[in-house]
Parts: sequence; C-alpha cells; structure tokens
Amino acid sequence: MPELSFTRAGNGPPLVLVHGYLGGSAMWDAQLAHFSPFRDVICPDLAGFGASAALEAPESIEGHARMVLGLLDRLEVERFDLLGHSMGGMVVQEMIRLAPTRIRKLILYGTGPRGVMPGRFETIAQSRERLLRDGVPATARRIAATWFRQGEAAEGFPLCLSLGQKARLQAALASLTAWEAWDGTPALGAIASPTLVLWGSRDRSYDWTQPEALWRGIPGADLAVMPGCAHNVHMEKPDRFNRLVGDFLDAADF
Repeated sequence: MPELSFTRAGNGPPLVLVHGYLGGSAMWDAQLAHFSPFRDVICPDLAGFGASAALEAPESIEGHARMVLGLLDRLEVERFDLLGHSMGGMVVQEMIRLAPTRIRKLILYGTGPRGVMPGRFETIAQSRERLLRDGVPATARRIAATWFRQGEAAEGFPLCLSLGQKARLQAALASLTAWEAWDGTPALGAIASPTLVLWGSRDRSYDWTQPEALWRGIPGADLAVMPGCAHNVHMEKPDRFNRLVGDFLDAADF
C-alpha cells in the first residue's frame, strides 16, 4: 500500500487530525501549535491531497480509512484520539467502524453521516461538472471561499487555496465518487467511544440536519455549535475551537 505523507509533532497521548476535501495537513497548523506541547499530534495528508498529492486516491471512503490506519500501524500508534473534518469526518467514521477499540475519543467536526449532503452549496453532480469544465485550480478557489464567512478575504483562505490547487484531478473526482457511494448512518449506533459533534452554524457544506443526525444517532454524543462560524471553524476561531476540543479530550470518562 502506498505510504501517506504526514506532519507530526509533540509528545503525549496521540491525537490524529484528518483533513477534508481539497485540504492537507497544513490546515491544522494552529492545532499542531496548540496541542503539541502535551500531545503527540499526527496529521496525515490523504491520498491525492497536500503532501500526498502524488498518490492515487481511492474511490471509496473505506479506502481512505484503511490508508490512514495503515499509516498509524507504520508509526506504531495503537490507540489514539481521532478528529475528522468534512470528508475527513467520513473517513474517521469508517476508521472507528473498522477498528473500534483503537479510538479512545472521537470528534466529528463539520461533517455528517452521509456522503450525499442535503443543503450543500452545490450538488455532487454540479461539483463534478464544474471540476471537469474549470479544472482543479479554479474549483479550489471557488470551493475554499465557501469555507469562510469572509470568503476570499478570510485570513485562512490563501492557505486553503494553495492546498486545494495541489490536489490531483483524479483525487478530486474520486472523492466525489466516494461520497456518492457512502452512507455511515447504519453504523452510528455501534460507536461506543465518547464522541463530540462540532459544527459551525453558518456552514454551507453541511446543513444542521447532518450534525443533528450524528448527535442523535451516536449513543451519548456531545454537541457543540459554534455560532456565526462557517465550515472551517478551526481556522476562523482557532482559540475557541482548540479550547472546545481540549476540554472534551481532557474530560474524565464516565
């Protein structure tokens, strides 16, 4: 199996952060800086994206999940806390389905249990059509702007644009195919790890029905809604995001 690139820093309990569509590990820079003094933070670049752009991307969410688990096997990380954003949230739901005993705590952020997203800013078919017509660079610019309340004027936009423009066309298309075929709803009730569902109230990728389905479907799940934030809460309000995540990870299990 091809080896994923990754960013890693710190010492302590492992925390794995999985980015979303057209992203990369560099999107977690603020979280890496915050958590690495007391955690072993591991940020993989999914196949076809970021520093793993040379790799062919699988056409299934399970395929991505197996690649991330394979990376953690290679790093000899057996048990860890796990956070997934957007498409990365789909990936981590598959990871906990495949390896439930390895995940201590789970954070599902700006994501949902279905690959076909009701209320998304455009349909998957429209994304595919525009991707084929306009190419990756223009698509990355258009989509990344929807991740922030301020659009292209947002402080985090240039980094997201740069990462998105590194993506392979094959990976961008394969991901859309993977979304269409994926539905994690039947597996929600089996998630036994303590789980936090985190969502920005102005998210244009996932409307409320998706995080609500996670919150109601996962036994005992906690919910945090960030008012006035869009899809990339961790870049718009990093201090508040980091505090929420840290409090959840540090809380005692009951």
